[in-house]
Amino acid sequence: MSALPVPGGGPASPRRDRPIAMVGGGQMATALAAGFCRAGLVGARDIVVHDPLPAARERLAAAVPGIRFADSAAGAVAGVGLVFLAVKPQQAAVACRACAGALAADATVVSVVAGIPSTTLAEWLGTSRVIRVMPNTPCLVGQGVAAMSRAAAVPDAAADEARTLLATVGSVHVVDEHLLDAVTGLSGSGPGFVALVVEALADGGVKAGLPRALALALAARTVAGTATLIEQTGDHPAVVRDRVASPGGTTIAGLAVLEQRAARAALIDAVVAAADRARELGRAPTA
Repeated sequence: MSALPVPGGGPASPRRDRPIAMVGGGQMATALAAGFCRAGLVGARDIVVHDPLPAARERLAAAVPGIRFADSAAGAVAGVGLVFLAVKPQQAAVACRACAGALAADATVVSVVAGIPSTTLAEWLGTSRVIRVMPNTPCLVGQGVAAMSRAAAVPDAAADEARTLLATVGSVHVVDEHLLDAVTGLSGSGPGFVALVVEALADGGVKAGLPRALALALAARTVAGTATLIEQTGDHPAVVRDRVASPGGTTIAGLAVLEQRAARAALIDAVVAAADRARELGRAPTA
């Protein structure tokens, strides 16, 4: 899946007096950069990215025309006020230390790295001005959700700017840092769990006789529509479920099977396992 298209880069946006840096140019960096530009908050040429992989740079350049690239992490972050750290946890220590000497004194680093606590990031970066964020992949289509936690040293203006930028790709929730591992298990890993549910529903439709393409379209829209219904009405999921579970009907027959197979417990355990893994990443970061 690619990010939503954005206009061409052109001249630097007059709204910014300093560029934004991104260390890491993968899927999440692409989603964020595209969202910032699509909202008109940042011009493509106001974003400087370092990623050592040519394929990642090519994908990002295609998704956000006009974006600029630096040959090193230090070159990307030099002189900028806001840095997005978008690398894998195993790469975080090396990436942070590559940035440390080049960060401006007033720079704030926004980490989207799962599991690594702000104290560890601060040690590697040489600055306590760290914001941790856990977004998810629906950011690619502007439908993401992110949880954000700021260290005490981060000024209000920097925190507000980061939250405004993140809101261009979805909703943002401000949380205490100790909740971020649980957030990772739920909304960070959740798209993988939901994709499995969509796939299984579609397979069920095929087994019941539907053409594959129709089954997948029905499954995806059913999941998306039900989620929107719950979000917009504020109804508890059990209320939504009970509305369609007529006595002796089709839905209650299917729900009985799901309960027999412990589908609810499996999803609960999946979220907890993902959260536990995020905690493990934080306890044993790559040096």
